[in-house]
Amino acid sequence: MTTDSILYGSTHIEYSIDYVPRKTLGIRVEPDGSVFIKAPEDATLEDIREKVHRKAPWILRQRRYFESFGIPTTERRYISGESHLYLGRQYMLRIRESDCNAVHYQNNILEIECRNKKDAKKVLQQWYLERAKVKFAEYAKPIVEHFSVYSVKPESISVRKMEKRWGYCTKDGSIYLNPRLICAPRGCIEYVITHELCHLIHRNHSKEFYALLSKEMPQWEKWKTKLERMLR
Repeated sequence: MTTDSILYGSTHIEYSIDYVPRKTLGIRVEPDGSVFIKAPEDATLEDIREKVHRKAPWILRQRRYFESFGIPTTERRYISGESHLYLGRQYMLRIRESDCNAVHYQNNILEIECRNKKDAKKVLQQWYLERAKVKFAEYAKPIVEHFSVYSVKPESISVRKMEKRWGYCTKDGSIYLNPRLICAPRGCIEYVITHELCHLIHRNHSKEFYALLSKEMPQWEKWKTKLERMLR
């Protein structure tokens, strides 16, 4: 992934570019205002800049939209109209009474169905936990397979609630991931997984550890910063 930028009026718009096998160019704005481009493999930088310039008004509207939610806080009321994150995207909460407990998401709406609105927090947190188990396993699989080149493999990868850590690697090689990561973008989750897998080779945060982390994920600092900003 590479970075580039344009000047739209007096506004500087920086964006990351990921070249992938596709025919059209896609633009995504994250809740923290960062911009990501998925471009065809044969797209020129001039083509990308032209498209970003044309979409600049939309990009700025998206940024203002996310800014309207305010800064995420740890104290939640779990009421309709409140904003919550899922995989890095901001959703507006909608709660309605129902005969069953369920969570659905579409567009910018995260809908909670529950028998009693007072149970909304419990229903959403359970849904987050179940999604964390599924998505973490999905994201970890190719990374774990890649790390086999170092002749290492985690004993297990599971979810555990932790107050001060995003991830933890035990002496026996078991890796635990904080379920709160399900609110962060995929890149942040992959950063934590990669970080903990590096601990299978280097137990402490030595120069060798960071050299390996940088080799396996050159932009790890970017994702670490994004994680800390979004889920502080």
